[in-house]
Amino acid sequence: MSSQNPILVIGSTGKTGRRIVRRLTDLGLPIREGSRRSDPPFDWDRPETWAPALDGVDTAFVSFFPDLAVPGAPAAIERLTELAKAASVRRLVLLSGRGERNAERCEEIVRQSGLGFTLIRASWFAQNFDEGVLRDAVLAGTIAMPAGDVREPFVDVEDIADVAVAALTDPTHDGRLYELTGPRLMSFTEVAAELSKATGRPVRYAPISSEEFRAALTADAGPEFANMLTELCAEVLDGRNERLDHGVREALGREPRDFADYAEAAAAAGAWSTATREVG
Repeated sequence: MSSQNPILVIGSTGKTGRRIVRRLTDLGLPIREGSRRSDPPFDWDRPETWAPALDGVDTAFVSFFPDLAVPGAPAAIERLTELAKAASVRRLVLLSGRGERNAERCEEIVRQSGLGFTLIRASWFAQNFDEGVLRDAVLAGTIAMPAGDVREPFVDVEDIADVAVAALTDPTHDGRLYELTGPRLMSFTEVAAELSKATGRPVRYAPISSEEFRAALTADAGPEFANMLTELCAEVLDGRNERLDHGVREALGREPRDFADYAEAAAAAGAWSTATREVG
């Protein structure tokens, strides 16, 4: 990778992207942030912004908004890879979703693009409980989800960012698929118990139906987001992800961080000290 050309971080204001930007900055590497507010901007809803953002970069981290599970994602990723090739981009690092059929289609598009690539397939983010839509639920004391008793290997976004930076800066990760999980399977009841311990306030899990979840989310976030997240939960919280993988160890040579460690650190940083949810 040329030391003169910036690394493009698409989704630079998101949970993973901003951590990647911070790590690359600490390494003294040139960065081009890719967001609606960056210069040049990158907006998934405005394809005319994609080529200018890709111009002059060798390597790009790709995080699709709102999620690779949405129907339009494969077409967008295919167009992006075409523009990346035209701009002489050499490598893409794609953030993908574990157990998502549409995400796997997007992975295959990148794999077959002729570009260098690393695929990072991540399980459910631990940070959804303090930086995402579930933060208010934790503050209210009840996490109501259509998950039944399913167990999920929640992964810390700090681990995802570490793997992404390794892939962006070290060509030995070319052609690899890393499936990232935490070190243990946890039910949402167990998650609530860990959050209660970390926050010092009672948090419980309440299993609800998909339609109850959709209705509550529609009132808070609107029908488009509610439909997307409800359908995504129905897809990935059906037991298909009830297994551990070792992508963090394969990529970094260490074990992933446990959910309890995440919750303790987030609480110490004041993540649940106000009622204002962080967007990103």
